[in-house]
Amino acid sequence: MAAFAANSLLCRIALSQTSTDPATFTMIRLLAGALTLSMIVVLRKRTLRNAGSWQGALSLLTYAIAFSFAYVNLPAGTGALLLFGSVQATMIITGLYQGEHLRITQWIGLLTAFGGLIILVAPGIHAPNPYSALLMAVAGIAWGAYSLLGRKQGDPLTATAGNFLKAAPLSLLFLPLTSSMDSQGTILAIISGSISSGVGYAIWYSILPSLKATQAASVQLTVPVIASTAAVFILGEHVTFGLVIASAAILGGIALVILGRNRN
Repeated sequence: MAAFAANSLLCRIALSQTSTDPATFTMIRLLAGALTLSMIVVLRKRTLRNAGSWQGALSLLTYAIAFSFAYVNLPAGTGALLLFGSVQATMIITGLYQGEHLRITQWIGLLTAFGGLIILVAPGIHAPNPYSALLMAVAGIAWGAYSLLGRKQGDPLTATAGNFLKAAPLSLLFLPLTSSMDSQGTILAIISGSISSGVGYAIWYSILPSLKATQAASVQLTVPVIASTAAVFILGEHVTFGLVIASAAILGGIALVILGRNRN
C-alpha cells in the first residue's frame, strides 16, 4: 500500500518541482512498468504470450494519463483520496448494476462516502481545481474498470504485465502533448513505473491469494491515509478541516460497505 501511495507523491513531485510534463511522465512510467513486470514474469518462468487484453490496456492508459494531468494542479493527498473514492465507487456501483443487494448499513455507508466526495470538491477556499478533480475521478473510474476486467484473468501479474506492454506503445499517441523533460523528472517516472507500480504490483499479487476479498478491500483504505500523511512531511502540504472531514466520510463510508458485504 505504501508503494501505491508513493505513485501519488512521485507524480506530484515530478510535475510540481521539475520541468517534466505529464504526458512524458506517463510514457516513461508505463515503459518502465512494462519492462519491470515483464522481467518479473520471465524470472518466474511464465509466458507473456497472449497476456493481458486491449480493453485492459486502454483502461490502464486512461488511468495513467488522467492521473498525471490531474496532478499538475492537485495536492498529493487530495488526489489519492479522489482516486481511491472513485475506484471504490465504480466497483460498488457496478456491483449494484449486476444485481448485488446492499444492507441498510451499506446504503448508509455508500451515501456517506458520496457525501464526503461532495465535501471534498465543493467550492471554497481550499477546494481543488475542478478540472484536475474531474481528471482524477476519470482516472479512478478507469482503474476501477481495469480492476473489474482483471477479475476475469487467470494470472493477475502476467495479465498486468501484458496490459503494460500493450499500453506503453499506445501512450506514444500523446507525443504531441509533450513539451519538456529533465533528468530528475525522468528518474521519478522510472521509479514510479518500475518500483511503485511494477514491484508494488508484484508484491500485492503475491500476497493477494492469502487475503480474503474483504481483507484485500479493507487494507486499501490505508492508501489515501499514507499518501496524505507523507505529503504533509515530504511536500509540506497542509491538512485542512475539510480534507479531514471528507477523508473520514469517504473512508468510513466505504468501510461500512465492505464490512456489510462480509456479513452477507
